[in-house]
Amino acid sequence: MTPTRTFDLMERALKLFSGNHALAEKVEGKWTFYTSEQYNEIAHHFAYGLLEMGYKKGDKIVTVTNNRPQWNFVDMGMSMAGVVHVPVYTSMNSEEYRYILEHSDAKMVLLADQKLHDLIYPISQNVKGVKHYFTFDEVEGAESWLKVVEKGEAASEETRKRLEEIKDKIVPDDLVSLIYTSGTTGTSKGVMLSHQNLIKNALAAAGVFNLTPQDRYLSIIPVCHVGGRMASYQTQYSGACIYYAESMGTIAINLKEIKATGFDAVPRILEKIYDSVIAKGRTLTGIKKRLFFWAVKLGLQYEPHGKKGWFYYQKLKIADKLIFTKWREALGGEAKMVGCGGASLQPRLERIFWASGLKIINMYGLTETSPIITINRDEKSGCRLGSVGTLIDGVELKIAEDGEVLCKGHNVMLGYYKDPSLTKQVLDEEGWFHTGDVGHLEDGRFLKITDRKKEIFKLSSGKYIAPQPIENRMKESSFIDQVMVVGEHEKFASALLVPDFKYLKEWCAARDLKTGDEPDEIINLPEVIAAYNEEVSKINKSLSDWEHINRFRIVTDEWSPASGELSASLKLKRKVVLEKYPELLDSIYRKQA
Repeated sequence: MTPTRTFDLMERALKLFSGNHALAEKVEGKWTFYTSEQYNEIAHHFAYGLLEMGYKKGDKIVTVTNNRPQWNFVDMGMSMAGVVHVPVYTSMNSEEYRYILEHSDAKMVLLADQKLHDLIYPISQNVKGVKHYFTFDEVEGAESWLKVVEKGEAASEETRKRLEEIKDKIVPDDLVSLIYTSGTTGTSKGVMLSHQNLIKNALAAAGVFNLTPQDRYLSIIPVCHVGGRMASYQTQYSGACIYYAESMGTIAINLKEIKATGFDAVPRILEKIYDSVIAKGRTLTGIKKRLFFWAVKLGLQYEPHGKKGWFYYQKLKIADKLIFTKWREALGGEAKMVGCGGASLQPRLERIFWASGLKIINMYGLTETSPIITINRDEKSGCRLGSVGTLIDGVELKIAEDGEVLCKGHNVMLGYYKDPSLTKQVLDEEGWFHTGDVGHLEDGRFLKITDRKKEIFKLSSGKYIAPQPIENRMKESSFIDQVMVVGEHEKFASALLVPDFKYLKEWCAARDLKTGDEPDEIINLPEVIAAYNEEVSKINKSLSDWEHINRFRIVTDEWSPASGELSASLKLKRKVVLEKYPELLDSIYRKQA
């Protein structure tokens, strides 16, 4: 059976994967599993419970939780009952939560734990529409979500029949979820997605990843992110078991202990994995260190499907036996594919991971496109590293005169909640969705994204700067963890740099430099300043003249969602960064101009 609504996935699993482990979470140090039957039963009880409590089609329920099987139970329960799921990140601030609770018309709030309870409960009490409030963990003073399940277990036969009637009337175009974008440029927008939006995207992904019931998939990207949700649905379609990573800090441990055959990631996670591997390589000595970095250099030149010639691949076999097998072993030894999206991926990371035997399947899309528009493939005809792949079936794409990527198809959202005027700004009369991204097609098929249209800026000379490719190039330096290129309406481009302090301390120690305890002391050392000048000079050689970073400033703050410089999906919030460092920017363009 081909699913057309999200809950069809669960019922399909009952028929095809009966008795199989569907979901897994770590509880008190041990993996706890849920079979397809248990998944179905708990989700149905939650749905019955909602009906017993008076919930009806179109009502909204907000969830704020880490990845866990309970998210799936309530997601499917809501879906069957016609209730709209509003999944939200755990890393937002109180004002953002207040806005979403009020704007979404939420009637129930489901929270993960004590910390979120302490933050969000006081807010929810002041939102008129919120009637019910539950937590997944046991939290003193809060009711457990299991109370809804218990109501469902005791539900009348009439309620059970009513759920079946509701399910029968749900059609693919019905609204199933309201996802608030991470808001890199302002107030979050509520993206309305239908069953069809999410299911057809998941089926497209399933056709690329080709997972089987024998696979073990580690879920890393938050399931409230449309990419994490798509990964969950496509994995359920395949019958593979979904294991939920305990936290961002346990990814490597979890990959290794379950011997994951696949996982999902955003580019920032892959950057951290790569940096960790390279850091270990730097601790080697002698021939081991030389072999390690020989393999890295070889991997950075990688091309798939025989494009590099016989001699290259013979050398790669040696590198694999000596070095890359150890990379894979550190991630469990059996991982084959990684689904990656949500931001711009550094081409060098894609190449070296492929060279190491871990295929990064890069894809492109937005929350508004459910999310996939294009996806890279494993097979030769659909694979081009450095691109974001080719179109999924049923979706059209064209490049506007100004370079903006437009798409049309089953993946395009129903619209923005309560905002028809904003919907009209991005969805034209012919049904084309305007992505806001600038790109071009290679060979008429492979999409390459240049930058966000709103992020491209013009120098006073009239030359345009696309910051993302420059930033990705700069982050290839071991010295640089984060970077933002600036210079709109100025004579030249500049940058704010966040050092990789772990590497920087190693670099200083190797040169017997006395760094002190404070980051400011480190970045003000003459030798460190000289090193950064040299790094930026090297990077400039790979850029066009007008793209050169003429000046830069080093900042010691770590940029993260908690401190506000990154969105919940780890994208750079340029406006926040600009507002945070006015004096530094002024020192670049005014005091020394």
